[in-house]
Amino acid sequence: MFVFGNLLSGIVTIFNWLLTVYMWMIIIRALLSWVNPDPWNPIVQFLTRVTEPMLAPIRRRLPTWQMGVDLSPMVAILIIWLVQIGIVPSLYRIALEMR
Repeated sequence: MFVFGNLLSGIVTIFNWLLTVYMWMIIIRALLSWVNPDPWNPIVQFLTRVTEPMLAPIRRRLPTWQMGVDLSPMVAILIIWLVQIGIVPSLYRIALEMR
């Protein structure tokens, strides 16, 4: 049974790392939107393709602001934090109990 515990622990570690990387991609994209980057830049296109699947549904559900402020990155980061605080430690605990 310890093999499954170690495997789950490794998967949870990778999942937590991927959430952190994704959060930083959202932050970088939000910062880039302030300077109006070249949309044909490959890095900008990559960040848009990677982050848009999470930001678009949030953007559709949020009310529009008169000032044109996009709050979807902040909501997405909050969701990622909630997953990292609530779900990841629970999965770690399950992995430790399986050892």
